[in-house]
Amino acid sequence: MKLAIVGAGSVRYALQLLGDLAKIEELSKKGPVVSLMDISEERLEATEVLARRYMEELEVPVKIEATTSLEAALEGADYVINTALAYPRPEGGDGFAAYEKVVEVSEKHGYYRGIDAQEFNFVSTYTYLFCSYYDLTLALNVARTMEKYAPEGWILQTGNPVFEITQILTRESPVKAVGFCHGHGGVHEVCEQLGLPYEEVDWQVAGVNHGIWLNRFRHNGQDAYPLLDRWMEEKGSSWESRSPWDVQMSPAVMDMYRFYGMLPIGDTCRNGSWKYNYDLATKKRWYGKFGGIDNEVERPRFHDQLREGKRKMLELASEVASDPTIRLTERWPRLFSRDRLSGEQQILFIQALECGTPRRLVLNIPNRGVIEGIPDDVVVEIPARVDGEGLHPERIEPDLTPRIKKMYLWPRILRMEWALEAYRSRDIRVFEEILVRDPRTRSFEQVQAVLRDIWALPFHEELRQNFPMGGTT
Repeated sequence: MKLAIVGAGSVRYALQLLGDLAKIEELSKKGPVVSLMDISEERLEATEVLARRYMEELEVPVKIEATTSLEAALEGADYVINTALAYPRPEGGDGFAAYEKVVEVSEKHGYYRGIDAQEFNFVSTYTYLFCSYYDLTLALNVARTMEKYAPEGWILQTGNPVFEITQILTRESPVKAVGFCHGHGGVHEVCEQLGLPYEEVDWQVAGVNHGIWLNRFRHNGQDAYPLLDRWMEEKGSSWESRSPWDVQMSPAVMDMYRFYGMLPIGDTCRNGSWKYNYDLATKKRWYGKFGGIDNEVERPRFHDQLREGKRKMLELASEVASDPTIRLTERWPRLFSRDRLSGEQQILFIQALECGTPRRLVLNIPNRGVIEGIPDDVVVEIPARVDGEGLHPERIEPDLTPRIKKMYLWPRILRMEWALEAYRSRDIRVFEEILVRDPRTRSFEQVQAVLRDIWALPFHEELRQNFPMGGTT
């Protein structure tokens, strides 16, 4: 079996996936080949050094390869995990710096948190300029390359926007594609807060990526939602956020539950309406004292933390390369665990298909009648049983509420369709039309001005070539 990881220069995330592969014995004993691929030679080399040492310490026959060639990485691959962030890079900066600059320019024109902050899509860096041109282009390039070099392989789409990318892959390439996210893990937090053993809870979620809802919630055969109602009455007002990411039991979630009739899970509450997102004070009122992670204070701080973490990984790799006595599993057991799995689903998915070990996973796959009222070809996020025979979506029972479908899922699906229309048509007027409908817009001149200044950023040359400003009216 061959696994390729595109975007392996992320270092930490790639190592988590490798750790999962190594710790699942029925997979690792097969002697799998893992091809690490990234365009950054420095980060790729760091990942390779740490990966080889980690596999040696775990004493598993996992063969590590590293290459900057996409074709070499994908040739003969059975599975390809695409985790790359394809944003353009300003001189001396990274992709996050490009995003931050776009936000800065947008805010000068009256678009708080950037033009990508939109109803049902407020998650920072989920999209880049609506249609995520760079990310979709990379993903389609991976798919086209697989059509030639690994036509029977699976794309395991992990990098955002998972919804839009998985959607365009399933529509435009014959290669098998499935999207991954860990947002359903919010169910753990709900159970913990209510004092319910997670293993005893019968739960189900359904929706779209970053838009999933707890449609089934039962304990000991009984509806567990009354327990949530009691928690809201007795403890809801005293809830406090422990970190910018701790929002699963926030006032925003409970408010959405009251309105939609089912509990939003994971990142869903970050993709609500402007009601929760007008400004930092509003965000703090609804998401706790930090205001969540999608604001002008916490998001840049998080990007800096990621940069610092990557810098430390590069230093660690250099140290490991020069000192064969370093034991990663002893000095950094939290990252280089010997027995704990990461909580990600990709390797479990591979295990289920390769070894026939049944797994219940939450996947992004075409609907095909699973959620009533949603087109068959639209990618939805639902639980599925995966085994040696393939993917078997669960029946969604009970159904999502009509209000969730009509007032949340359909508007979010339309935003996905608008993004793909912009990407396919290369027509800047689609961007204009999206902004015209934005509640922050006060004139068409404002729309033209913000797009003109964003397009003029020096690192957007490829964007200008593909979406010429001459298309404006």
